[in-house]
Amino acid sequence: MLIRLVAFALFVLFLAYGFSWLADRPGDLSLIWEGQIYQTKLIVAASAIIALIAAVMIGWWFVRLVWTSPHSVTRYFRARKRDRGYQALSTGLIAAGAGNAALARKMAARSRGLIRADQEPLINLLEAQAALIEGRHDEARAKFEAMANDPETRELGLRGLYLEARRLGANEAARQYAEKAADNAPYLPWAAQATLEYRSQAGHWDDAIRLLEQQKAARVVEKADANRLHAVLLTARAGEKLESNPTGARDDALQALKLAADFIPAALIAAKALFREGGVRKAASILEQSWKSAPHPEIGQAYVRARSGDSTLDRLKRAERLEGLRPNNVESLLVVAQAALDAQEFAKARAKAEAAARMQPRESAFLLLADIEEAETGDQGRVRHWLAQALKAPRDSAWVADGFVSDKWLPVSPVTGRLDAFEWKAPFGQVEGRLEDGSVPASIETALKTLPPLRDVRPESPVNDHRIIELERAATIAEAVRPTPASVSASASASAKPKPVEPVSDKAPASGEAKPFFGGRPDDPGVRDPRVEQEPKTRLRLF
Repeated sequence: MLIRLVAFALFVLFLAYGFSWLADRPGDLSLIWEGQIYQTKLIVAASAIIALIAAVMIGWWFVRLVWTSPHSVTRYFRARKRDRGYQALSTGLIAAGAGNAALARKMAARSRGLIRADQEPLINLLEAQAALIEGRHDEARAKFEAMANDPETRELGLRGLYLEARRLGANEAARQYAEKAADNAPYLPWAAQATLEYRSQAGHWDDAIRLLEQQKAARVVEKADANRLHAVLLTARAGEKLESNPTGARDDALQALKLAADFIPAALIAAKALFREGGVRKAASILEQSWKSAPHPEIGQAYVRARSGDSTLDRLKRAERLEGLRPNNVESLLVVAQAALDAQEFAKARAKAEAAARMQPRESAFLLLADIEEAETGDQGRVRHWLAQALKAPRDSAWVADGFVSDKWLPVSPVTGRLDAFEWKAPFGQVEGRLEDGSVPASIETALKTLPPLRDVRPESPVNDHRIIELERAATIAEAVRPTPASVSASASASAKPKPVEPVSDKAPASGEAKPFFGGRPDDPGVRDPRVEQEPKTRLRLF
């Protein structure tokens, strides 16, 4: 429009300039036609020519207007009808979005009467939405199938069929619709994401990685999100290769760490693969880097038990090294406490566990204190006290996805099939440091104040010889079941039915001589008295 205005202004200026130029240069114009001489001024002749041209243009416009008037009238009414149809279609789509099925159905019928469905495919969409609102899913699927057969609305129809298949639980049909849509249009986020999840659920990691690379090239997903999903897929494939192909698992896990340096499952699999290949130093370096970024109990356990031949003191030193990397951390304290318990350094184990419970009172800290109490003192009252504290404490963080708690990381949620759904967090919506009802748990100081006094101290054995313990237990049991001499004599003098007694020696020991607990000397089991009925053997059940 602006260009037309500028062109018109330039034309007027040029015309005015031409007239002024002719006015400054007066002259006559003579025309001889059929013997007649016509003479006039030059400016008058120019004005007459311009007026004639304008008259011809106006006449041509009028003739054209009259000639095309029937078509113009028809087009006017057709445009008005189409506008009314689009207005009805817009009203129907708004009604369908609002859930007004009656109005949506009414507007769909009006739109079909004013606009042909082959010219406007949105009419099929409006009718399908109205059918879905009214619960007529068969009719809606028929509309979506018709749209899927039309090249212009194929993607829209496939999405509708995919959602209907998901609603009915037909996962195989939904997978086929999603893959067809992804093949025809890899730039569709919903189709690419659904296909990626289905391939991940089936364990087709190579196909999933290939599809993700196509999405990344088409810029369907952001670069950071694509790198994260790529790391998850590589870690999942490495986990499957760990037993049969440690080298392949190592390569995949290290590549995953390059894409996501703080991904703990990738670090664990890489370290396990390197352990199997003998690369303990490199595996320890990977675990140390992961521990620095985010201390995790699985990282600590793998690092402490890196070498199977290490003694408990060596493992304690490795745990203390982790504590040096991340001091004043709950996970560091718990790792050292567990290693100290295994090494039977109970004082250090108790101090570290109490420090961890003081920083963050949670279930694992109190359970560890119960294990320390059991190993050091064996006082069941104090053990039950710590177990009660663990029962009331907040739960530890775990791998959680869609309300499902797993003891290990999984690439896909078993509930929804979502990829990279597991997070390391407190389960069941529990806020860290609080109980499920939102209250704050009791502190370690309160637990220590209410700790029962030590009643039964277990004697420490410097060599911890289990044979001595078994001999002492057997001696205690034999002493408990051995009859006294008074009961033996009373049994021998009984009248009718003598009670069974233990076999005794034929020579009674002196009064000051201690009688062996098994009824006789080791090399002299004694002579059985035929007059005395032997006591039947008693089967002892220790457990």
